[in-house]
Amino acid sequence: MTLAQHTTETIGTVAAICTTIASVPQLVHVWRRKSAADISLGMYLFYSLGVLLWLIYGIRIDSRPVIEANAVTLVLSLAILLLKLRYDRQKRKNKI
Repeated sequence: MTLAQHTTETIGTVAAICTTIASVPQLVHVWRRKSAADISLGMYLFYSLGVLLWLIYGIRIDSRPVIEANAVTLVLSLAILLLKLRYDRQKRKNKI
């Protein structure tokens, strides 16, 4: 591997770590508050779709940083979506 390739791979790995870690505070926030009222369902649906597509792209180009980061990010994003659906359903149920 050349220095340029190593540098590119390192940049990709650091970027992947940053974007993956960025989802953790939102998940913790939703989990602790037991509410996702301030989360846009549409935005998270599109975001999750985008992450899924990045994962597929990473698999197709065989890029380990892209694959790993988007696999973890997809799990985090889907967890937030599931909590959003769960807490919204509970909120509607409690209003009835």
